[in-house]
Amino acid sequence: MMLYEDITVTNWFLIRFVENNGMAMGIEVIGKLFLSIFRIAASLWIVYYLYQLVKNDFSLGYILAVSMIFAGAIGNIIDSIFYGVIFSESTPYSVAALFPPEGGYGTWLHGKVVDMFFFPLFEFIWPSWIPWAGGTEFVFFRYIFNLADAFISVGIFVVALFYRNTFSKSFKF
Repeated sequence: MMLYEDITVTNWFLIRFVENNGMAMGIEVIGKLFLSIFRIAASLWIVYYLYQLVKNDFSLGYILAVSMIFAGAIGNIIDSIFYGVIFSESTPYSVAALFPPEGGYGTWLHGKVVDMFFFPLFEFIWPSWIPWAGGTEFVFFRYIFNLADAFISVGIFVVALFYRNTFSKSFKF
């Protein structure tokens, strides 16, 4: 697919090819190298944390929720490490080449993360009489994400909703 190209699945679900150079929602407040190293360090901590959870016989549901967060983090790390090295730069006018002879668009740990799931459930134009937003478009749910992001979000949601007490107790190993 070319950058920003869509495949319509339904009228409210699109596969849209975008590349995210930052964190959630494209936020770029720290450098890519630092972000990649932070992701790796956080993942190593999660591996240790999961080991402690299994060793101390925590509930399977909690372990699975934390494992989802870990799996999502690893997925985004893989993109960050390899994507820029093995693909040429994506554009809205051409498909990126895999293993281009001149090399990829970036170096190790500087790759963009590919996002693709887009769920614009509904959209409208704000009435012109609304001072801060009048005449602008509103799209609910405008964020584009990947499977790794979904795993992280669902894992955090499950921990926050069902395992708040378990989370606080788990740091007393």
